[in-house]
Amino acid sequence: MLINLALYPVAGSFFNYSVRFIDEGWGFAMGWNYAMNWLVVLPFELTTAGITIAFWTDPDNTGHPSINVGVWITIFLVLVTVINVFGVRGYGEVEFALGMIKVIAIIGFIILGVIIDCGGVPTDHRGYIGAHYWHEPGAFRNGFKGFCSVFVTASFAFGGTELVGLAAAEAANPRKTIPKATKQVFWRITLFYVISLFLLGLIVPSDDDTLSSASGGATRYSPFVLSFRLAGIKILPSIFNAVITLSVISVANSCTFASTRTIQALCAKGMGPKWGAKIDKKGRPYIVLIVALLFGCLAYINEAPQGSTIFTWLLSLSGLSNFFTWGSICFAHIRFRKAWYRAGRTTDDLPFAAMFGVVGSWIGLGLNILCLIAQFYVALFPIGGSPDAQTFFEDYLAAPIVILFFVGYKVYYKQWSIGVNVNDINVDEGRREVDVVAFREELDAERAEKKTWPFWKRAWDFWM
Repeated sequence: MLINLALYPVAGSFFNYSVRFIDEGWGFAMGWNYAMNWLVVLPFELTTAGITIAFWTDPDNTGHPSINVGVWITIFLVLVTVINVFGVRGYGEVEFALGMIKVIAIIGFIILGVIIDCGGVPTDHRGYIGAHYWHEPGAFRNGFKGFCSVFVTASFAFGGTELVGLAAAEAANPRKTIPKATKQVFWRITLFYVISLFLLGLIVPSDDDTLSSASGGATRYSPFVLSFRLAGIKILPSIFNAVITLSVISVANSCTFASTRTIQALCAKGMGPKWGAKIDKKGRPYIVLIVALLFGCLAYINEAPQGSTIFTWLLSLSGLSNFFTWGSICFAHIRFRKAWYRAGRTTDDLPFAAMFGVVGSWIGLGLNILCLIAQFYVALFPIGGSPDAQTFFEDYLAAPIVILFFVGYKVYYKQWSIGVNVNDINVDEGRREVDVVAFREELDAERAEKKTWPFWKRAWDFWM
């Protein structure tokens, strides 16, 4: 993906790469799949942000907070609207500030988590915990089905890691900034997500009935907040709950940015209504932005008696979205590299070469397909139940929707061929650098300079 972003910094880049390197119909399906995912997630995140406030407005865990969640939904929706008025600059500045808060909080949690696990907190009467919770009540619940069932939840949590690519068309120098930003995302996931989740598994029992969940009227706690409560720490639960609230707002902000840029790009390519392609003088898709923010009002559905049922079906549209998106990114890279070599080019002509090359993309594509298969298995044979049509479509509705978009495009445009012929792909079309010779000279100069760097500096530049 980095190679494509650095070479072809276009708006709505993910679906554009699918259109260009895989198939027009598949690109159409991926574009609207990605846009719908974020449109639906926006009201979900607004609701979640409101629910986190119940930590203070419903301290007794009664399920009846003193301030209705609808009030907080309104406040957060207005906040997201204000942020998006400032376009990519507003999005970037807010995400930078919130990102710093999250990084500091996670680093603090990692340090404290180690202390809690080692029994170093005086108020924690459990003493040394070690790996006790891995054995009792157990780290892996519900066997193989339980293992398969977490893939969608994990993809939902990791969703947005690809968002840096959507800023490519609005970045001053995407050839340099996009690869650097994406590599930093990788390290943040590795260091913060993986380590923090590992520590949570050590210090929070998996069967605690106050763990947050998708259902239930009473207040449910984030595992981060619960870890401090179990340790008897008084102040940190409130501080960390505030950080979680800010994090949820951050995701809501990303939802609006991602959906609007993707829909505008789809419309500009003739794959959506013409009015959706309109942008203002600062490049903001103002009409689509209004539509996306109106989608946030769906959060009020939760106030209706059958709101949770309706919301479940809405969220089912986004359940598998990330697997399709990430898999398509991997396959588009594979197809691009094939077209690149067919045109007589080598990796020396690329502004950035993927660390694991085409092999890494094949592995990524295979893992996404395996996750889709695992979720199909769980949807067909749910945990603790028998095969049921409603349960299956609640868990797997996104797949038939993608197929419907793909087939619908083929039928409407009477395009019966499948796939793009690699020999017909013009790898120079759409490149920001038009002068290929000057571009190659610039790359050669940069690489020659890097060879003079000391080892530590070259290693830092490679990984960071």
